[in-house]
Amino acid sequence: MGLVYIFIGFVIIQRLVEVVIANQNAKWMKKQGGYEAGEEHYKYIVALHAFFFVALLIEVSSVQTGGVKWSLISLVVFLIAQIGRVWALSSLGRFWNTRIMILPGTKVVAKGPYRFMRHPNYVIVTLELFALPLIFQAYWTAIVFSLLNAVILRVRIKEEERALKEATDYEEVFKEKGRFIPSYDE
Repeated sequence: MGLVYIFIGFVIIQRLVEVVIANQNAKWMKKQGGYEAGEEHYKYIVALHAFFFVALLIEVSSVQTGGVKWSLISLVVFLIAQIGRVWALSSLGRFWNTRIMILPGTKVVAKGPYRFMRHPNYVIVTLELFALPLIFQAYWTAIVFSLLNAVILRVRIKEEERALKEATDYEEVFKEKGRFIPSYDE
């Protein structure tokens, strides 16, 4: 059981490091003339992710994790999502953030996984919120937080796309790209 907590602890530390990076990126963008959009809903995203880990730890502590065969599938999905996460975040570079940070007049990033879809990072986060609990048979956490994530992403994506369309070349660059389903240029 100790390895379970170490694994989850590692993921929590990873997320905390990402928040530090996001804050540094936000400061950099503001120095360049950027601003935050959609800040009203950001507290709900933070709460969702914080309570996700609390719920996960509670549920993992209360279930007998017997290592069901398809837990390995969930682990593989989660690990692949981690590779995708690194790819998406590194593709955005200084423009990656946990907040909606807008730098007016800039060209949106359309490299890495963003060549194929508008929101690969949201697809990855959705996979993570579902797969991580399933590794440990925390079914309630997987279901409840996947549904809550879907609700908050409806708000988030609408606000993000509105802000990007107003201040950047987002609409032109991504007009042929699906939000979550990859499309390929000929």
